[in-house]
Amino acid sequence: MKTKIWFFLPVVALLIAMNQPFPELDKGKVKEFLVTDFGAVPDGKTLNTIAIQKAIDAAHKRKNGGKVVFPSGNYLSGSIQLKSNVHLYFEENAQLLGSTDPVDYHKMEFPGRPESPKKDDNSQMALILAHKAKNIKLSGKGRIDGQGLPLALHIDSLHHAGVAIDPNYNTRRNRPNETMRPKLFRFSQCENIEITDLKVGEAACWGLSFELCNNLIIDNLTVTNRSYWNNDGMDITDSKNVRITNCDVNSADDGICLKSYYPGYSNDSIYIADCTIRSSASAIKFGSASFGGFKNVTIENIKVFDTFRSAIAIESVDGAHIENIKVNNVVAENTGNALFVRLGHRAGENPGVVKNISITNMKVEVPFGRPDIDYDLRGPEVNFFHNPFPSSIAGIEGHPIENITLENIEIIYPGRSSKSMAYIPLSDLDRVPEERKGYPEFSMFGELPAYGLYVRHAKNVKMSNIKFGLKEKDYRPAFVFDDVQELNMASIQLTDTGKEEIVLKDTEQWQLDAHAQKWLKK
Repeated sequence: MKTKIWFFLPVVALLIAMNQPFPELDKGKVKEFLVTDFGAVPDGKTLNTIAIQKAIDAAHKRKNGGKVVFPSGNYLSGSIQLKSNVHLYFEENAQLLGSTDPVDYHKMEFPGRPESPKKDDNSQMALILAHKAKNIKLSGKGRIDGQGLPLALHIDSLHHAGVAIDPNYNTRRNRPNETMRPKLFRFSQCENIEITDLKVGEAACWGLSFELCNNLIIDNLTVTNRSYWNNDGMDITDSKNVRITNCDVNSADDGICLKSYYPGYSNDSIYIADCTIRSSASAIKFGSASFGGFKNVTIENIKVFDTFRSAIAIESVDGAHIENIKVNNVVAENTGNALFVRLGHRAGENPGVVKNISITNMKVEVPFGRPDIDYDLRGPEVNFFHNPFPSSIAGIEGHPIENITLENIEIIYPGRSSKSMAYIPLSDLDRVPEERKGYPEFSMFGELPAYGLYVRHAKNVKMSNIKFGLKEKDYRPAFVFDDVQELNMASIQLTDTGKEEIVLKDTEQWQLDAHAQKWLKK
């Protein structure tokens, strides 16, 4: 029992921290500042950037802050900056609309921010910006809509017209680089943030972006961010004490993405629960930016559907330490891959560390075709022939993924693999490339020799009550273990295909119960 205490201590501390009040906003009577009193016109056509900013500034200057209220109507705006002790409140049928003219957005400067090896390779522009603000809140019954598609197309047309040339224009994808396209939110080095009950999204780039923040609550949001490319739902970077609950996320890129851009910093004490996610990439992802770390993360009660890549992707490829991760109760329907855990070495002086991961109570159905086929903007196709991909856990030689537990996992696979499509013989498993520096993705190794789970370079892997089903036959075995130390398998349930289903290569100190041993390749 003692070995599992570390899973729960960070969550207890997080829950205590998240229940702390916003001190400045809770003192005395909160004064309301109607944006219409500062000249905002709710016709959806008048640019209200200056009027809205005046209301925010007035609330910020007042002792104990105030509530900036958007009455019913449509308010067009460019970049606005949220400041300490200010609460943006949207009444029913109130809508903040992002301008579709890129000149109405400005790049935010963040003095005092640590330097990242990746520099500013993502947009520093947004509809709502905040830097070093404390005790800020957004709530109500309204909507924040970035109008990302017409904005991105405007940026694209200016590039082709030679008016505002993007030096990093993506000619392969035929779109402006993401540094040129505004996000919906861009909050940096802020404390005590609460965002609840709103409908938000449709940015030209990422949706809600938070970096180096402390004490963040996101609850009961509907996030629809699928207007254009790089449309992540939420991105949490090197932040502490974060609670994301009861959200519905529909995104053209990763749904909820934890990133680490800053060596020496990390995402710490993160709680993600009771969310529904649809994505044309991965539902919940760690990385790929992974310079610092991810620790003490709890993910539970997640529903995933119509998602192209992984339900859960945990990746360290730039030196990040990932440890003490608990994932429980994930149900994923029509999802391309259940689980992807990767330790690589793309950047950084030394490889990172991935250890102490528990995945329990997971039920996934993987389709044969594209699960995101109904998206207007779909993730890029895999550019090689392949059979359906298995889940995978892959470290690098000399740097295994350590202490990973899989328990109560059920995955239904489509089968229908064909040797004429792609083939890795079990007698030549070294043909699977290491891809030490490759971009981390469940398809990064090309064709894989297992239909259910492929594990390479791992230590202390414990698996119990694992059930893999097949809708149609698959010539590949269910499990392939390559360079795995300390493997323990019990209560394995597989479709009876009459062949060996567990393959061990360079695997030592393994224990399989009698039920699992009947599937073992001799």
